[in-house]
Amino acid sequence: MKIQTLAKYLDQPLLIGRLNKQVPKLLAGSAAVISLHDAYVHREEKHRMLKNSIISAFIIGATLGGIKKFKLIDTVSVSKIMKEQTKAVEEFIEKTKPSDNILLSILNKSKRNHLSLDEIPVLFEKLKDDSNRTVLFKTLFSENKNLTSKEIFSEIKRLSVLGAVPVLSGIAGGITADTVTGTSSLKKTSDKIKEGFYQYFANIFLCNVGAGCALFAAEGLNRKGVIKNLTPAKKLAVILGGITAAGIVGGSYIANFLSKKIINPLFSQKKENGIYSERKPEALDIALHSDDIATAGVLSGVKWIEPMLPVMYFLSGFRAGTGYRNVNN
Repeated sequence: MKIQTLAKYLDQPLLIGRLNKQVPKLLAGSAAVISLHDAYVHREEKHRMLKNSIISAFIIGATLGGIKKFKLIDTVSVSKIMKEQTKAVEEFIEKTKPSDNILLSILNKSKRNHLSLDEIPVLFEKLKDDSNRTVLFKTLFSENKNLTSKEIFSEIKRLSVLGAVPVLSGIAGGITADTVTGTSSLKKTSDKIKEGFYQYFANIFLCNVGAGCALFAAEGLNRKGVIKNLTPAKKLAVILGGITAAGIVGGSYIANFLSKKIINPLFSQKKENGIYSERKPEALDIALHSDDIATAGVLSGVKWIEPMLPVMYFLSGFRAGTGYRNVNN
């Protein structure tokens, strides 16, 4: 199977539209799995599952509310997509009058359903590569975009808000859970705020900024001839470097520094030796935001990942709500 076929399959507007409709179910299902796993790991702790349920409820409610109110995820109704695809297919058939029955069957199917991995290559092989096919494919498949750093920066605000909602609601849910179970303390509250700082700076905000800055610098070097032919593969390498430098390394340092200099004194916490004495970067931190950049559309064929962002950010909010610290792990 060609990569182009897989990319086109994943980037079908109807498939993405239906995935967007499943966000509440995906979010609830992921929350249940994460909460149950965490409760099992900490099974010696009383009220852990109740706390996890409260934290999850806060995050899910705030995330779904934020998506709806502030349109944090680009959504188009499935019915509207069907109408657009039906119109495009009928116009294409009227203009080209294809006689191949298999081809006609696939075209008619595409009016109301997304195509399979076997059907997409048939369209590319049997349809003449002309302006009519170009117009049709722009409707049936999301147009490939080779985004610039300027376009990525325009996405940072939306992605940053989408990431801030679960983190803030996770902290609020965690503090509420401690209060409800009678287990609250200054240390637990400060740990939640510190982990919130860590998740937001290291795993969300600065990762997006780092990706945009790195690509901006690479584009400048490309214009000067230092980097020749800035291909998608080279852009990916540059973006991953920006994520690592600004988010995983710089973000974790900044978050820990602010925690020790601001949050600890506010909560009368003693100063710890070493910037990473409470929280250090780990493999999961890197995985948490690699798809953030994909959502910005840097690579073609990855728009389907956007409906998964609330699930990924849920884990950041959940860790903030539990006041996750990994120095002893």
